[in-house]
Amino acid sequence: MSAEVVDSNPYSRLMALQRMGIVANYERIREFSVAIVGIGGVGSVAAEMLTRCGIGRLLLYDYDKVELANMNRLFFRPEQAGMTKTDAAVQTLTDINPDVVLESYTLNITTVQGFDTFMSSLKNKTFHPAKEGSGVDLVLSCVDNYEARMAVNQACNELNQTWMESGVSEDAVSGHIQLLIPGETACFACAPPLVVASGVDERSLKREGVCAASLPTTMGVVAGLLVQNTLKLLLQFGHVSPYLGYNSLKDYFPTMEMRPNPQCSNAACLERQKEYILGKPARDAEAKAKMEAATLLANEGPLHADNEWNISILDDSELEMTGATSTGDFECLCS
Repeated sequence: MSAEVVDSNPYSRLMALQRMGIVANYERIREFSVAIVGIGGVGSVAAEMLTRCGIGRLLLYDYDKVELANMNRLFFRPEQAGMTKTDAAVQTLTDINPDVVLESYTLNITTVQGFDTFMSSLKNKTFHPAKEGSGVDLVLSCVDNYEARMAVNQACNELNQTWMESGVSEDAVSGHIQLLIPGETACFACAPPLVVASGVDERSLKREGVCAASLPTTMGVVAGLLVQNTLKLLLQFGHVSPYLGYNSLKDYFPTMEMRPNPQCSNAACLERQKEYILGKPARDAEAKAKMEAATLLANEGPLHADNEWNISILDDSELEMTGATSTGDFECLCS
């Protein structure tokens, strides 16, 4: 991944993040694998953004086909109508950036066979054999129904796999993203949607011949927030909110903490919670060691003591000794 600033280099603007101190090492993006479940209005745009960012590997999951009704959204083209969404996505993404390794799975993860294949593919470590944990670094859920979200939740709890959930409201004017770290944050079963908690069958809400509204703008915003936080999480810069909402009518972005439920109905979630609690002493010791190392480094000497301009920096006590004050004249000692 070259940082050379020339018009023919597709990565030059991305590598500028490293030169400007935003990201320590942007080239690490090539090491990561991200799975996207649901290649619809949000998932397809998220896949395109990650492809343009130079992600190492993308795993794409969907069982549906491209229809002309999808054309009000971004990404898919009219001539792709009739193709599976996974095949159409691979076709477009390969044209955009052939450096990205693409794996597509045309399956329904809510079926027994589809779920087993989904689990197996997440555990596949052929891209980075030495990497700990599962074969992917992050799972992005971009599905549009509760049953599929629960399938992703179950798989990620069993695999101890960090994932992000996303969604757009039925009226198309609001959405959200949520970070789920098994044992550390609430899983999707810890805090189910109100309609599910109320005991309403989600399938009864779907009326034949009536579809939810769809705005490409809202889906684009949610996809952008999802990928922005994906990059922050993987490349370790900025803050990743556990939950970030979006209300387009009020331009409102609420955030909140999502703690795990000790009475969660998901057995794998409860197991991850126990592991997280048992691992707390080790995490505290590691954090303390890092803090002590940072303090030791800070006490080694004054900042900017050596520089190409031979400028010496004096603190307030040294300024008083020279007759200057912190609010008055400053002395710059140059050789």
